[in-house]
Amino acid sequence: MDLFLRLRGVDWKRVFFILLGLFVFLGVYFSPPWPDAVDPLGNRFELSREGKGAIALFLLASIWWITEVIPIGVTSIAIGVLQVLFLIRPAKEAFRDFMDPAVMFIFGSIVLGIAFTKTGLTRRIAYKMLELVGERISFILLGCILLTAGLSHFMAHTAASATVFPILLAIHALYAEGEKRTRFGKAVFISMAYSAGAGSIVTFLGAARTPAAVSMFKEFTGKEIGFFELTAFMLPVGWVMVFIIWLYFLLVLKPEKERLPGLREKIKTLSREAGPLSMQEKFVLLTLLGIVTLMALQSFLPQLKPIDRSAIILTGTLLFFLLRILTVKELEEIPWNIILLFSGAMSLGFCLWKTGGAQWIAIKWLSLFQDAHWLVFLLSVAFLVLLLTNFIMNVAAIAITLPITLVVASYLDIKPELILYASLVTSGMPFLLLIGAAPNAIAYGSNQFTPGEFFRHGLFMSVVLLVVLTFALVFLWPALL
Repeated sequence: MDLFLRLRGVDWKRVFFILLGLFVFLGVYFSPPWPDAVDPLGNRFELSREGKGAIALFLLASIWWITEVIPIGVTSIAIGVLQVLFLIRPAKEAFRDFMDPAVMFIFGSIVLGIAFTKTGLTRRIAYKMLELVGERISFILLGCILLTAGLSHFMAHTAASATVFPILLAIHALYAEGEKRTRFGKAVFISMAYSAGAGSIVTFLGAARTPAAVSMFKEFTGKEIGFFELTAFMLPVGWVMVFIIWLYFLLVLKPEKERLPGLREKIKTLSREAGPLSMQEKFVLLTLLGIVTLMALQSFLPQLKPIDRSAIILTGTLLFFLLRILTVKELEEIPWNIILLFSGAMSLGFCLWKTGGAQWIAIKWLSLFQDAHWLVFLLSVAFLVLLLTNFIMNVAAIAITLPITLVVASYLDIKPELILYASLVTSGMPFLLLIGAAPNAIAYGSNQFTPGEFFRHGLFMSVVLLVVLTFALVFLWPALL
């Protein structure tokens, strides 16, 4: 009887998904050798045992991350451990990626957001925005989305999200009168992640993927893509997606309240009580402006290009602690679960890339469409980049697919610019998984939604993204070329 009662108390759904992930991993890892991938030039790519192991790990992580059967940070640790135990990569490589500069950039972004919150800057910015948009919840949601997308034009979308995140926390606290989960909370934080991606594709400053892809494109084609040329192609797509994101969440996650009566008066009172900017607030604000300026100048000054973005943002982090704006208390409050999530994602991405697993997947997929209609081929490229970007670095996804697709495109008489722009669009908007982009992980820190909810909304929005991209490929971009 006692045994029966204990068994009844077991979360069998959780046990099922844990075992499913392990079964899939072991089944793929120990399966017989898979057939070689053959590119359009006839070159053969053998899938090594390590490459097969990387794909197996990719599938296990997907199952555990989506179902969240164990904390997402613990799944990330499992990624490193399994690489070592099954000899997929040496420990030195598998765990070194946990401290990749991209991970440290995310750490710096989170600390920047904490500094904004502690000094009170987030409240001030939230008050100003709410004074502008008024009391209607639909316009408050729109204001949050526009603020995120707009900032992502001029700074890395990770930094933009980290800046906006504490502001949205302050706004949601006013709405919910606490920290409980609400439909508005889900809408505002998921849309923050999505709109950061949509805004980041518009300029060279939104993310590292764009200058990297354009540089690679020039190397393969000899063609230069200018600052304003990129914006002319990307701006319509980015901003159409921004407004679709707003409408989607307004309808699907309809807020519990239509308006916040008396909000304007309350905000004016709170603004008066806040008083003038303190020295700490001014310093944090100037630090942010300095970080953004240096990152922007990297696109124009060759002397600054060798400096990694993580070093720039971590300089601000050091200053906050040196000047005691932040203390060890704030350090202890950092959401390490999110840091570990991205650490594991980086390790998994590099594992797929360096073992040849991602390249094998890319060649196998694209070979299915090399004789297809040009539009079908371009959408297959965009879909592959979208899929890869949800699991590995977007720069890596483009580095894997762009050389192969440009070769195939030459046979189909497709303008190479279309491949570049299509790849940039989908690599900038990984809507499916939290590991797809730093803004996704930052948004999850709000505790307003689950990975499964993020995935479900992301499925629909990914389809919408491909529809918008199709319109651009058929009607908009050919007219601009």
